[in-house]
Amino acid sequence: MRLARWEDGPDIGEGFVVGGRAVPFPDNLTVAKVLAQGLKRARGLFGQVKDDAGRPLDAVRLLAPLVPASIRDFVAFEEHVEGVSASVDGKSEVVPEWYQAPTFYFTNPHTVLGPDEAVAPPVTERLDFELEVAAVLGGPGGSNLDAADAGAAIFGYTIMNDWSARDIQSREMKVRLGPAKGKDFGTSLGPWIVTADELEPFLDADGFLAVRAEVHVNGERVGEDLVSNMGWPFPELVAYASRNSKVVAGDVFGSGTVGNGGCLGELWGRSGELNPPPLQEGDEVRMVVEGIGELAGTVGPAVVPPALPRARSRSRERSRAAV
Repeated sequence: MRLARWEDGPDIGEGFVVGGRAVPFPDNLTVAKVLAQGLKRARGLFGQVKDDAGRPLDAVRLLAPLVPASIRDFVAFEEHVEGVSASVDGKSEVVPEWYQAPTFYFTNPHTVLGPDEAVAPPVTERLDFELEVAAVLGGPGGSNLDAADAGAAIFGYTIMNDWSARDIQSREMKVRLGPAKGKDFGTSLGPWIVTADELEPFLDADGFLAVRAEVHVNGERVGEDLVSNMGWPFPELVAYASRNSKVVAGDVFGSGTVGNGGCLGELWGRSGELNPPPLQEGDEVRMVVEGIGELAGTVGPAVVPPALPRARSRSRERSRAAV
């Protein structure tokens, strides 16, 4: 099954993609509600779909397939860490701490983009993409899940492009926080959510999702990898996120960038030069993931924000001056 959201004139539709048609859920249900009700409920709804229902896909505009409750983005590919650390931190390395647990950061659910939607980057000289697969959680979620329960809670998967301004990211991560504004401006998801049962044939003997992922810039392939090269399978990412915390239906868990050219930053770090060049206005990035589909996005014009001053030098006095 494929779940999607779309724009049809002034209306927003939510439902299944069946063949070349977008078919609304019955009873005005939404993707969020179906995720919360779980895969069994989704199968029941899918059984009600008629062959001639809905609208042709080319008559609607696909949106991001969900409005995420939250987005956690992991860094689960060792090869990516080896390459990109040189371009962001100036030193190619995989620190010992990476191997201890699947580290992630929270990114912005309010700047999610859909298929073929242009990203509006900040002013940057090193705009980049990141090719990822993301797991989408179904209900009810929970806390301190083990890997088996976390795997059972995964509703499906989608493609994720974590747009990145590497020069901004590099500056702010020197302050021991972030990435923040280096990634805050846009994350593309789509084209739909493919339910987890559809991808079970791609699971290898160790439970890793062995689907092929590729990324193309202006029609030229830049990177390719198997998603099974992650250091941890998706259920373990979700289980770790739930530790001493809570995960819920609609949470999105990015795999982190695949290796072997899953982003430009990795290639820059390995070669020591900006080749291929950073993304520019008008460039198209197209991602293809086996068993899921294609997600394309373009680079729009940079947005210049209002200026803010630098930090002020302060006295560090411990009491107010007398009035």
